[in-house]
Amino acid sequence: MTTTILWDVDGTLLLNAYSGGGELYHSAVERAVERELGPALPRTHGKPDGLILSEILTHFGYGDEWHERARTVLDDLSVERAERGDRRETAPGVEDALRACAARGWRNALLTGNSLTRSRVKLEGAGLTAAVLGDAAFDWQRSYFGATARDRSEITAAARAALPDDTLVIIGDTPRDDEAARAAGIPFVAVATGAFTVEELRQTEAILVVPDLVAGLDEVLAAIVALPAARAGA
Repeated sequence: MTTTILWDVDGTLLLNAYSGGGELYHSAVERAVERELGPALPRTHGKPDGLILSEILTHFGYGDEWHERARTVLDDLSVERAERGDRRETAPGVEDALRACAARGWRNALLTGNSLTRSRVKLEGAGLTAAVLGDAAFDWQRSYFGATARDRSEITAAARAALPDDTLVIIGDTPRDDEAARAAGIPFVAVATGAFTVEELRQTEAILVVPDLVAGLDEVLAAIVALPAARAGA
């Protein structure tokens, strides 16, 4: 029995960007349709890339036939920004948490609303590479992405269907992570390193809420060990 920890990226592994919330998505759509649009829609945390792009396109009167082009441009913009030196910071305690999970024989993987390309760019820019993490590195074959997803539950359903025999645990920072986890019957652990407070996350059905992965790491590990299949070993 394999235990796979499905980590969210933004607000969980990495601190949220300081620059304008939905600005990159808005810029991607503008470049895709080759015209200026405005004003930009407000940012909503926890939505997958596919949904955000769809909402922007619909709002400005563009059909779904533009979605693939917008996705490609969004990936390109993310790479361009990284090449210009735009880097994200890891959330407190992340590297130690990844190593602690690996030391217990668990697999670290991703379940994120970002595309595979955007996830790689962000994590590599923050120094969370295979060369740095070693055995704690992410298993990309067990990872699931939201480039085309219109609902986060599509991503969790894909993970559950592809890994039917794994013990899965989602670690994330938004109520949307909780909703998607529940839709697929996957336990959810919440960390308040994103846009939501501990108090707000306690309104979810998370099995545990911690302020961050420094103060809460021991509790997180204990909660995962307490799951019946995880207790049996990796």
